[in-house]
Amino acid sequence: MTTNGKSQSLTILSLGAGVQSSVMALMAARGDLAPMPDAAIFADTQWEPQAVYDHLDWLERQLPYPVYRVSKGSIRESILEGTKQGGRRYASIPFFIEDGGIGRRQCTAEFKILPIRRKIRELAGLKHRQHAPKGLLVSQWLGISTDEITRMKQAPEKWIKNRFPLIDDLPMSRADCLAWFKRRYLGRHLPRSSCIGCPFHKDSEWRDMRDNHPESFADAIFIDEQIRSASRGCLRGMKQKQYMHRSRKPLAEVDLSTPAERGQVEFGFMDECDGICGL
Repeated sequence: MTTNGKSQSLTILSLGAGVQSSVMALMAARGDLAPMPDAAIFADTQWEPQAVYDHLDWLERQLPYPVYRVSKGSIRESILEGTKQGGRRYASIPFFIEDGGIGRRQCTAEFKILPIRRKIRELAGLKHRQHAPKGLLVSQWLGISTDEITRMKQAPEKWIKNRFPLIDDLPMSRADCLAWFKRRYLGRHLPRSSCIGCPFHKDSEWRDMRDNHPESFADAIFIDEQIRSASRGCLRGMKQKQYMHRSRKPLAEVDLSTPAERGQVEFGFMDECDGICGL
């Protein structure tokens, strides 16, 4: 944090513990990106793959600046609340609706953006509902790479300015980030950061989960079944059934063969999560 008279600046790295944000954090630690962040913030949905938490434990030991883990709670439990009649409010997930639509997306804002924003306010010394004083400027680094430019968005608060070092300073693609990491940390692997039951998984990611992380895949199947086991067969407040997989079939029944085997193109993870998830 730097202070100059009445002006105050803070550099915060939004850490998803995925490929891009991990490389960005390590580059900052090595002095390849400046200024050195005052802190990194990881918003924990409590439903990330175990590999992400293991990687985050390792990553914290590599960084000379603090990493704060913040959480609103379990997004998994929030989904289960949606299957109960009279349960607490739950955050809507963009599951695929049987009529061809998609559910509302509240999960990113409530479980990622808002917890990070609350921690930024705390680090900036702002009390609850206190307006940011004149001269306060927070630079929030987001690990969006050159192949994901459509995910670039600015924060709604004027005193927070989103910065995209992997686009504006370097620039680097996701493949560049993987290559950079591989050259410097032989034998280590960067995980894909996203909730176990994220509906934006590609089939290759579902397939990897099924083959290499069967407990996570079994849990995803369980939650997928639960969102159609509520009263009238759908989540509370919905008139139609929802599915975790874009095929709008139960996850346990989905054909997870490769796109080449099916003669199809596999779509990626781009503009669905406000430039926060999956980094």
